[in-house]
Amino acid sequence: MTYFAIEILGSGGAVRTPRPGCTCERCTQARRLGLPWARCGPSVFVHGPDVLIDTPEEICIQLDRSRVRNIAAGLYSHWHPDHTNGRRVWETRNADFLHWPPQSICTPIYLPPRVAADFAKMDILAAFHYMQKMGYVEVRVMDQPFELNGWRVSALPLHESYVYAYLFEEIDGARRVLVAMDELFGWSPPAELAGVDLAVLPKGLSEFHPFSGQRLIPIDHPVLASEATDVQTLAMVEQLRPKKLIFMHIEEPEVLTPPELDRLAHDLAVQRGWDVTFAYDTLVVELMA
Repeated sequence: MTYFAIEILGSGGAVRTPRPGCTCERCTQARRLGLPWARCGPSVFVHGPDVLIDTPEEICIQLDRSRVRNIAAGLYSHWHPDHTNGRRVWETRNADFLHWPPQSICTPIYLPPRVAADFAKMDILAAFHYMQKMGYVEVRVMDQPFELNGWRVSALPLHESYVYAYLFEEIDGARRVLVAMDELFGWSPPAELAGVDLAVLPKGLSEFHPFSGQRLIPIDHPVLASEATDVQTLAMVEQLRPKKLIFMHIEEPEVLTPPELDRLAHDLAVQRGWDVTFAYDTLVVELMA
């Protein structure tokens, strides 16, 4: 059995905490206290296969404070800026600026076909072509699963077909881990994923306050027609039935503070019997054999 752990490099979403110029309680506390109130953009490192998923703007800071040493491959879930705008990390990290001739590192970057097509359409791929020319990355279209350090990695399209989740399956064991970085709207987990050992999922929008019941998002707000709510996400979890669960992609507009998220995790454990954690930046969850 190989070592396996999920390290949440960034637990936030498109709107980081603190948001520049914002003086709300959460942003004020984030500036004063740091973690776990402060949240950077969404990124996950999977120890074992040693894979980095998504590169938000703050990825260099995230990696510098992490346990990450070797990166065997990079993955991307979709093209959205909060998941891709730190892509220059591959040059920053892999280029050798001290020696001539340089002894640069080259990291394979796996892109599912739709992600590769969207990268080209959104002019993201040009940066990777430059870095590939310089020897910092090797872009590979992921049209089938690949194996790395004793794990099989598969890309799973979600209901929103431009977004992919990733399934990690131990080749010589039984452990299975699902990582879905974002965009669960309309998704129904397939039966074959039920009972995964660990699932990492976006939290979902809080349409109503989980304790007071107060409506937080106006009923006619267009975001409700395109983003999964926390209630919808909980229904997905009921179908998925993971042994362990991590919720991330918790954005600054969310009203819940870290202590309230801890209370919510406790309530879900008592009421539904779930082993659930609401992520914070630098969280590490190990998966035992």
